[in-house]
Amino acid sequence: MTGALPGDGDGTRAVRAGLPDPVKHEPALPGPVFAAHYHLPGDPTGPYTYGRDENPTWTLLEKAIGELEVPGREGTETLVFASGMAAISAVLFSQLGSGDAVVLPDDGYQALPLLRTQLEEYGIEVRTAPTGGDAQLDVLDGARLLWIETPSNPGLDVCDVRRLAEAAHARGALVAVDNTLATPLGQRPLELGADFAVASGTKQLTGHGDILLGYVAGRDAQAMAAVRRWRKIAGAVPGPMEAWLAHRSIATLQLRVERQNATALALARALRERPEVTGLRYPGLPEDPAHKVAAQQMRRFGCVVSFTLASREAADRFLAALRLVDDATSFGGVRSTAERRGRWGGDAVPEGFVRFSVGCEDPEDLVADVLRALDASAA
Repeated sequence: MTGALPGDGDGTRAVRAGLPDPVKHEPALPGPVFAAHYHLPGDPTGPYTYGRDENPTWTLLEKAIGELEVPGREGTETLVFASGMAAISAVLFSQLGSGDAVVLPDDGYQALPLLRTQLEEYGIEVRTAPTGGDAQLDVLDGARLLWIETPSNPGLDVCDVRRLAEAAHARGALVAVDNTLATPLGQRPLELGADFAVASGTKQLTGHGDILLGYVAGRDAQAMAAVRRWRKIAGAVPGPMEAWLAHRSIATLQLRVERQNATALALARALRERPEVTGLRYPGLPEDPAHKVAAQQMRRFGCVVSFTLASREAADRFLAALRLVDDATSFGGVRSTAERRGRWGGDAVPEGFVRFSVGCEDPEDLVADVLRALDASAA
């Protein structure tokens, strides 16, 4: 990875990250390279040999993400994957073997229980604990890997990454942090002591709801070599078009994040005044249980707000009454989305629990739409 870019602002970095040196008559961001194989006479040396191993379009995207995750730091490697789950799986299955133990959050991403089943079939012991209160420390002894998701999805609990990473390393464990909800502009896990920063680029990183992508950034060459090997043998690689679209989208990341975070805080402040809303969570609210820890390690608090309405029916009426918000899963897009998480099963949340992802609409319009929908659903 190259050194720091001229100017240290997040907007400058997002716009310039991963761009090659300028060449006369060439585009600033070269188009996607579609190649299954490359000309390779003689011995197979050089970076590009076969399309499952490397691609120039991935290389530029990986450089861009690395510049966001660890600005100005040499020796960090980033690898892109076909999806967030591909990235998560690559870390877990490349670092763990039969007889190892891993600690997972029991309130994290809904697909983690599916991974638990597969890990246990491979002879790996899986321990779980909640994100809040740094509870994973209580089951850490003897583990090979600690998996942290902070803020957690969908409950928005937060744990102290520095404290957990120091404790894990003292006990000989690696640390991976799912940074999907925060993004690199909200939190930098590697700077907080983690060995891996993992994320779904499908969400706010690319932000338009039209790309499946994941990535792993790491600071240990041997550990990342194992992740790279897993990507190769599993074939969990992104298409060049997806990689190019992701790189293009990162240029607006800071603009989107600033608008979405500011609106999320405005929405949370409006919701706390509504008597029908309970269990409101947003780490940016000073009164939120996670705010103190979040403020110590997060630079921005994310675009997701969660809250609970009285019942499944009340939540469904609220979602149906919204005009500017899509009833859809996922989060982080330019268009606001919301859903009743209980419809999927698997999340330990009340039937009326709503995960709300704030988009880039005008704040006044979005807040007004939410309040109007609450009024309509109560009528």
